[in-house]
Amino acid sequence: MGFFDFLKQPDVNQGVRNYKNTAGAVLLDVHTPEEYSEGHIPESKNVPLQALDKVRTVVENKDTELFVYCYSGARGRQATAALGQMGYTKVNNIGGISSYRG
Repeated sequence: MGFFDFLKQPDVNQGVRNYKNTAGAVLLDVHTPEEYSEGHIPESKNVPLQALDKVRTVVENKDTELFVYCYSGARGRQATAALGQMGYTKVNNIGGISSYRG
């Protein structure tokens, strides 16, 4: 791993492809409801970062593969860490919708 590798952002477009190729996976948008209504990736479920404790209403099984995104990736990183602490075992931060080309 090179010195600047930590600056690389996940590729949201590749993340969406991975989501679509993973049976039973959930695409999780951690925007606020207002941001979500302004634009989101089709098939995504909205669970705002501020209400992440309510994720069990959307994803009960903690072994479900989750693909998490936000606007730029920052809230996605926070959500990924929090979901891991909540016991979710397969959580992927796929970056931000700002670079989504779908």
